[in-house]
Amino acid sequence: MKPFVKLLVLFTILFFQQSPLFAQLRITPATSIVNDLKKVIEDYPSHFDHLLGELIMQNPQSADYTCNFKVNGAEECSITRYTGKKKAASWQAVMLTTESFEDAKKKFKSLFGQINQLAIRSMRLKGVYDTPVEEKKFSSVLFYLDPSDPAVSKLRVELVLEAEQMDWKVKLLIYDREREDEERGEVIE
Repeated sequence: MKPFVKLLVLFTILFFQQSPLFAQLRITPATSIVNDLKKVIEDYPSHFDHLLGELIMQNPQSADYTCNFKVNGAEECSITRYTGKKKAASWQAVMLTTESFEDAKKKFKSLFGQINQLAIRSMRLKGVYDTPVEEKKFSSVLFYLDPSDPAVSKLRVELVLEAEQMDWKVKLLIYDREREDEERGEVIE
């Protein structure tokens, strides 16, 4: 073989050996939050039993626990269980804490792009993006499953950007939405 052909074959072999590695590196950050979020949502019907860690704090109406499963990129994850007639639980992940509103806004938009239209079984998470404004100190996108399945009809995924003291936090929440904002609650006489 001529040296030029040998060199060309060598570069071709190296390219094909390395290209799957680079493809995985590019894909992993975007898909890992998706796969992790799917795992948390799939445990929603059991009130996050499979993700429940150690008790952090017991309150009269709720108990806070660590989450034994950490979502990729999350600073911390926790589960809150509520006491009462109805068994209810919520899951929360703090995805970013920063002093920079612009950094928080970028993270918020990036997470929205990963979550919106996320396929879970035969359903998709859908939400409407609302551009955060620093003066409001709070922005939120509420996602719902479409088409709705009775087993998860109350499930909501919420993406939140909020000011806490001197910091901005981006959080992901999964919880039961008992009723729509305009609906009245139970009346006890």
